[in-house]
Order: sequence, then structure tokens, then C-alpha cells
Amino acid sequence: MEIMKNKRQETILHIIETQRIETQEELAEALQKEGFAVTQATISRDIHALRLKKSAADGERSHYVALEEVYGPAQGYGSVLTDSLVRVDHAMNLLVLKTRPGMAMAVAAAVDAMDFSEIVGTIAGDDTIMCAVRSVEQAKALKKRFLLFLEKEKE
Repeated sequence: MEIMKNKRQETILHIIETQRIETQEELAEALQKEGFAVTQATISRDIHALRLKKSAADGERSHYVALEEVYGPAQGYGSVLTDSLVRVDHAMNLLVLKTRPGMAMAVAAAVDAMDFSEIVGTIAGDDTIMCAVRSVEQAKALKKRFLLFLEKEKE
């Protein structure tokens, strides 16, 4: 059973990397073409287990992506962000991340480790992080990416 689940989840990752999948129904159809008989509940559990998110860029319709595509190589830092991030905002080219009290340094370290090319540097206090971003447009785009961590927390 576990082997089938792993193969199905590997197939899901391959499908979303090679196709634009916008709905669970589309994902179920793609899996059926690959020989997997799945229910909506199974798809939903796999999406949660794989930490898939919907992402849209430049006015495109949202589609499923793996967290690494959204956040970059988090390498274990995702949970720090999901557990600690409270609010995200931007002012011009500054991205402001609000955290739970005492967690700003840990979140800033995670953001630095994720090595976003758009971020020039971070400064952390007790519960606030200021990220200097190269442009206003990049700050807006990063804000959307970080907001996905807040959505993950609500699940």
C-alpha cells in the first residue's frame, strides 16, 4: 500500500512539473491516464502530504506547484516560517515580515538560507524583519510567495 502511495505521489509531482494543473479534477484525470484509480479524498490527502500550493504569476490562472518551486530550496526552513510568520506586507521595495514574539531572528535566518536573489539583505528585531528587495515589483511578488506560508498555517 505504501509503495503505491509513494509511486502515486511521485507521479503527481511529475505531472505538476510537466503540465499546468488547475484543479483536483484535472489532477485526477492525469493520474488516471497514468494508471492510478483515485478518489477526490485521495487527491486531497496527497496534495496536503506533498505540500502543494496554488500559484499564479503575471496574471496567469492559478495552478498547483510544489513548495520548492514557490519558495526555493527551503531545506527544512519551511516549518519555521509556517509556525512563526504572522503577517506579510511591503512598503516600496521593503518587505516586512511580522512573526510571533521572539521568532524574528529564526525566520530571518531561514529567509537568508533560502537565498532569494531578489533580497539584498535582512534585518531582524524581536518580531519584525525588514527585507531590502531589489525592486518594488520583486517586493510585491515576494509578498505573495510569503503569504502562502500563512495559508499553510490555516490548513
